[in-house]
Amino acid sequence: MLDFTVAIPTYNGSRRLPQLLERLRSQTHTEHFSWAIVVVDNNSTDDTQAVVRWAQANWGQDSPTLHYVFEKSQGAAFARIKAMEHAQSEWVGFLDDDVIPADDWVAQAYAFAKEHPDAGAYGGQIHGNFEIEPPANFARIQSFLAIRERGPVPHRYDPNNLVLPPAAAWVVRKQAWQANVPLHPHLGGRTRRSVVQGDDYEPLLYMHRNNWKIWYNPEMHVFHQIPKSRLERSYLTALSRGCGLCICQLRMINTRIWQKPFLFAKLLLSNLRRVVLHWLKYRHLIQTDLVAACEMEFFVGSFVSPLFYLKTLLFSKR
Repeated sequence: MLDFTVAIPTYNGSRRLPQLLERLRSQTHTEHFSWAIVVVDNNSTDDTQAVVRWAQANWGQDSPTLHYVFEKSQGAAFARIKAMEHAQSEWVGFLDDDVIPADDWVAQAYAFAKEHPDAGAYGGQIHGNFEIEPPANFARIQSFLAIRERGPVPHRYDPNNLVLPPAAAWVVRKQAWQANVPLHPHLGGRTRRSVVQGDDYEPLLYMHRNNWKIWYNPEMHVFHQIPKSRLERSYLTALSRGCGLCICQLRMINTRIWQKPFLFAKLLLSNLRRVVLHWLKYRHLIQTDLVAACEMEFFVGSFVSPLFYLKTLLFSKR
């Protein structure tokens, strides 16, 4: 049995995968444990399969085994489920195809697993590598692009307040996943038909409900490659809205049945207040200030999220 698996969910990642695979092949300090890489092709329409097959054919004998699997159901959540089914190790590290890990990411990930037996999952530092300079005050919304820089000290995340690591670069204990995460997620991940986010937080909340700890490991560094297109207003505002729309569904996961009506009302009222206060403060800037506009979209999405949650419940009963 392997000690560690790196899983890469990808959709049309043929241009991004070669750099990531090359960085993984050159990881350092991995001689004392066994590990493998699995690329999960999430119904790509480009040359993703051909790129992975070429890499397999030209893979060095001393490199970790490289696997290719296909997942037809669209959405990153389904690709992660496929990865967990395929992985032959207790620990599975997930990397998006647009992040580049530090040379020792795998070694640091495995070392943290050995040191924290109570961990169900953990994430590290995700730094932004921008093609162009981001706008002023971008730090206020950088979390929407999965950027996490939480300092040099390991600590536990706060799932009760939805403070969690993004799946762009996190590690999950297979035992904790298989025992607690449903096979059919409520949040499948962003697709052409849906902008709703939260698919990476959902499994962590199920694990937290059963007392698995979610940790932050500052020694795991990756660099999120952010092209110019992801700083365009249309992309960022849609992303921000999607981050808000999932709030109610996520909060309901660990809420008792009798508390849910109260949470529903609380989210409506508290987020309406945030929308009004933000509009009063930035009403003259929302059309020109990208950061303020994204914050407004997030607040509006959070306000609408209880209604979106109610809609999903009604449709699921049909």
